[in-house]
Amino acid sequence: MFLIRSFRVKLGLLPLLMLMVLLLGGCSKDDPQARLEATVRQLQGNIEARDAGAVMDLVDERFRMQGDLDADRARKTMMGIFYRYANIKVFAVGHQTRIDPASPLTGYTEAQVLVTGAQGLIPERATPYSVRMEWRLVDQEWKLYDLKWE
Repeated sequence: MFLIRSFRVKLGLLPLLMLMVLLLGGCSKDDPQARLEATVRQLQGNIEARDAGAVMDLVDERFRMQGDLDADRARKTMMGIFYRYANIKVFAVGHQTRIDPASPLTGYTEAQVLVTGAQGLIPERATPYSVRMEWRLVDQEWKLYDLKWE
């Protein structure tokens, strides 16, 4: 009886396991576009989690922001924002991520985002931005190389 019950439980997990395989297959290591899109989502999640270390892990060592600010300045700015707001949300209203056909080691993300910051549940600030990110493929990982916003 135990063997039959155990077999039923395992069969009940089969659709879930198949779904996981399909989702993971969509982000295979061989698909740079899917990996870049996953990295963009990871960046968004790391910002919302207020995890500066995880955000900086996605930043290239030669990173620049708004044309002339470096990674250290970006980290300090981010820490100030994280200190000020307990809750941060990034809503991508629309975005496009693509790999440069002339240079497959370079990718771009352009997005319209709304960033909210709050100490409690109700946002104290909501600011829309047009964001442009340039990514570089370094050791099979996408790293944020350039960030500009308006």
